[in-house]
Amino acid sequence: MTLRELLASLDTVLSEGDLLPEVLSITEDSRQVKPGAVFVAIKGEHYDGHQFVRQAQQQGAVGVVVEEDFETHAPLVGGATALIRVKNSRRALGLLAAKLSGMPSAHLHMVGVTGTNGKTTVTYLAKSLLEAQGHRVGLLGTVGYVFGTEHRAASHTTPASVELQDMLKAMVNAGLDVAVMEVSSHALALDRIAGCEFDIVVFTNLTQDHLDFHHTLDDYFQAKLRLFTESVNNGQKTRPKRALVNADDERAPLILQHCSIPTWTYGLHAHADIRAESVRLFMGGTDFRVNSPHGLLTIKSQLVGEHNVSNMLAAIGIALEMGMTVPMIEQAVHSVANVPGRFERINEGQPFTVVVDYAHTEDALYRLLRTAKAITEGRIITVFGCGGDRDAGKRPKMGQVAARHSDVVIVTSDNPRTENPHTILTQIEQGIEALGPEERCSYQIIADRAEAIHAAVSEAKSGDLLLIAGKGHEDYQILGTQKIHFDDREEARKAIQRQMSSR
Repeated sequence: MTLRELLASLDTVLSEGDLLPEVLSITEDSRQVKPGAVFVAIKGEHYDGHQFVRQAQQQGAVGVVVEEDFETHAPLVGGATALIRVKNSRRALGLLAAKLSGMPSAHLHMVGVTGTNGKTTVTYLAKSLLEAQGHRVGLLGTVGYVFGTEHRAASHTTPASVELQDMLKAMVNAGLDVAVMEVSSHALALDRIAGCEFDIVVFTNLTQDHLDFHHTLDDYFQAKLRLFTESVNNGQKTRPKRALVNADDERAPLILQHCSIPTWTYGLHAHADIRAESVRLFMGGTDFRVNSPHGLLTIKSQLVGEHNVSNMLAAIGIALEMGMTVPMIEQAVHSVANVPGRFERINEGQPFTVVVDYAHTEDALYRLLRTAKAITEGRIITVFGCGGDRDAGKRPKMGQVAARHSDVVIVTSDNPRTENPHTILTQIEQGIEALGPEERCSYQIIADRAEAIHAAVSEAKSGDLLLIAGKGHEDYQILGTQKIHFDDREEARKAIQRQMSSR
């Protein structure tokens, strides 16, 4: 594909130089530039790619894409590299990557799920249901990137632009027909999904998170909203589209007001098109009925908790829109035993229940604890922490939620990253201490996460429920800039086995 043909996908401000060379690759990383590449200069949080334009040219770039205010001060060396000016180079990167990859989203049924909580469970369920229908499904999300026979660890919830288009192209080449994606607010705000057109989009909920990046809840919401406006109207597809919106979330009316495609609402409490009734929660799963536009469903699931009822409703909506029959959906939902790191039970024969869960926001932790109260008569012991270099405002709030709704709390480190772990623990403790003595349970602080898990297991008695929250499926811990192996599930098993053997 020539540079001129590639640029047809862009609204360029100005282009200078030879547009006839063949383009072999696209990158935003000047270190990856090879002859035949197009280098897109991105203004990032820690660097400005415009500083590396000359380096990209010297390494053989046939074109460099810059934002319109970029000043060269001097002609590019030899004039061999075309200079393309655009209003938004982040968006240009996604559009160019999609074009060079053959617009793969046009050849896939694209399902995008956004929201603070529930994205992983909804996408995991949707993949399972659609595969039961006979589709070949790729999955991109927090737990990993799965397409065909390939399974990659996830670098981001939603991959970066070039990586995303490469993987969508790989899905098409592997004969997959559906891509199910978690779409993060960062990906929407940073235009990572530019060049993708979605067929089904889902809004799960919105609660406080990522305010270190978005600064306000409204900015956070506006980023989410883009999935329901910009990302469904690129004009490549003619098939029917559908948005699924959680009616129990207070921002549902705003989504419905601005969404440009047909919608279904879903929920447990508000009036909704897809509505759960007669919900029964227990330790082994959840039973409920669903009223839907396609009739009544009777669901018997192995997943636990009211929040998972909401997640299942979203997945059921996706399946109904894709043409699955009611009996097929009922059977497929029942067959899903668990989602990695989401209310994942750890059983080594102990007389108490141990659950590992990814809950790392105030709302997610509250939902987890509410579920725990509904299904156990024993004490609730909660182990949790908060990540470093992330939204600090949620730390005291999470401390209060844990202390209000548990019987014993152990506050520990999560991924402290480059922050002092004790600073994070102190901020969590400030929230707990702000409660009156009658409002909070007993708590202790154990900075070492392994030690905290072992202490919690030692504390647990017959009939208790121990929740280890925050990291879920993650098999690492980030200390400073170093990533070390650490898995809550493995550590819990070791602690249980040690306690059982000492009896």
